Amino acid sequence: MMDIPKLYELYKTHYLVTTDTRAIPTNSLFFALKGDKFNGNSFAAQALSLGARFAIIDEKAYQTDKRMILVADALQTLQDLANYHRKQLQLPIIGLTGSNGKTTTKELIHAVLQQKFKTVATKGNLNNHIGVPLTLLSMTPDTALGIVEMGANHQQEIAFLSSICEPDFGYITNFGKAHLEGFGGVEGVIKGKSELFDFIRANHKMVFVNPSDAIQMTKTSDISRILFDMESIQFVGMNPYLQLSLDGKNIQTQLMGDYNFPNIAAAITIGLYFGVPIAAISKAIEGYVPQNNRSQIVKTTHNTLILDAYNANPSSMKVALENFAVLNESQKVVILGDMFELGEDSAHEHQAIADLAASLNFESIFLVGKNFHGVSINHATFSDFESLQAQLTKQPLHQKTILIKGSRGMKLERLLEFL
Repeated sequence: MMDIPKLYELYKTHYLVTTDTRAIPTNSLFFALKGDKFNGNSFAAQALSLGARFAIIDEKAYQTDKRMILVADALQTLQDLANYHRKQLQLPIIGLTGSNGKTTTKELIHAVLQQKFKTVATKGNLNNHIGVPLTLLSMTPDTALGIVEMGANHQQEIAFLSSICEPDFGYITNFGKAHLEGFGGVEGVIKGKSELFDFIRANHKMVFVNPSDAIQMTKTSDISRILFDMESIQFVGMNPYLQLSLDGKNIQTQLMGDYNFPNIAAAITIGLYFGVPIAAISKAIEGYVPQNNRSQIVKTTHNTLILDAYNANPSSMKVALENFAVLNESQKVVILGDMFELGEDSAHEHQAIADLAASLNFESIFLVGKNFHGVSINHATFSDFESLQAQLTKQPLHQKTILIKGSRGMKLERLLEFL
């Protein structure tokens, strides 16, 4: 068995790791991870043939090449290597979590900081027990700052991820009604996400805090913290994109919804702390365009769509509906898909969202999914995507402004071809 320091010597010759044979960087280390439906060990030989320098496996039966390194557990070895690497680099790392807005906030912070520094941030939403190590191992001695997004759906997950990435700075976007089933309710969400604060406190590091969040203010009262300067950072309005001012200078964003204001304020605060000039901060924020179905405005031949189909929970649904309601557009239509991982709260939360949507006087509301199909509402509900598709094909929507929001598993972006 090879120990971590020896494996690190192999890794740092190229600083490349992979777990996916569909994209093998030449001279990388391939880690043979296991899943419910696959065994990475069975792909080790293929990884070597495609250009990997070594393959880290954890089943001796697959050790058919001298470049295959046998370890007790490939996943744990990946995590241990990432933590060892993090210790060698000794660069400042910002750890980020929260119920809503993690990825957008991470990308905004990255956009701001890279105006001055060589910054590496979590790609997409690779924010779990595999994604966090891969993010750390994508950093090199040339990296000046790291931004690590951490996701969780149960207790102790943030604590574990924090122990791997050892952040010097922490930021929690918010506490909301997400993953209620795994966390055991809203109080469980607060406790679970606050594990980042616990790590920061225990290691005498620093947090960035939104002073308008009373819970976070209480949770961080005994931690070294930087508060958003809400006198310098001010909300201006929406047209439909969010506008704000920084030290009296207007910033026109390409983000929708006032719920993005704290996300932008976080990026500004962190940028200022690290000495990014205000002009560069403004440039970064104005140039940031959301991707991957996150509040994207899509104009089709027939309609204007606000595509927010990346994820959904009761908290994000509520703010999305309320922001859509005040948008200065006529003929507004809402299409909502089921919210997942709500456990015993599912029926209540889906009915609450249906009631809210009905109260906001939209022209039409379409609810899709097994959970929404069971709510009481005087609007159309559909048990599955195919039923909704059939309706929209039979009676197409034209000249509407349409909000589309649902959990990732609903894949509501499929609606684009019908709208």
